[in-house]
Amino acid sequence: MTKIIHPIAGTIGFVTIAIFWITTVGFELFGSMAQIVAVKSTIPYGLILLIPAMAAVGVSGFRLAGKRRAGLLGAKARRMPIIAANGILILVPAALFLAWKAKAGQFDGLFYAVQLLELAVGAVNLTLMGLSMRDGLQYSGRLHGRATQNRPEPQP
Repeated sequence: MTKIIHPIAGTIGFVTIAIFWITTVGFELFGSMAQIVAVKSTIPYGLILLIPAMAAVGVSGFRLAGKRRAGLLGAKARRMPIIAANGILILVPAALFLAWKAKAGQFDGLFYAVQLLELAVGAVNLTLMGLSMRDGLQYSGRLHGRATQNRPEPQP
């Protein structure tokens, strides 16, 4: 069951953050104030899906890895605390703050400074999660990447 939960929860987490990021950038650049308020006000509700998905990824990942911490699994294990810290310490508080500011119509310098921080840290998390997804696919044999390419060719 853990082998099923881990990739599904990881995909849900990645896609949810990507949707937050893309809609934020899109509406900040091309949307009206009402659309920006709608997006910023909706993102906290998305956290109801995102937070359990990310918790499930962490728990299932540690269960699947067991005591193994070398190679691809080690890289994944080293990324997870950074992803979690970014989410807990920056992204969730920023999302709640930005929703509050947007609902109040306060699009001031502080709003945009926090918005830029949220976008930068969100991009970092998407990158780290994408690398972990790639490593997981390589480890499971579902993706033939560098690990497969660096193996010596069998001799006839």
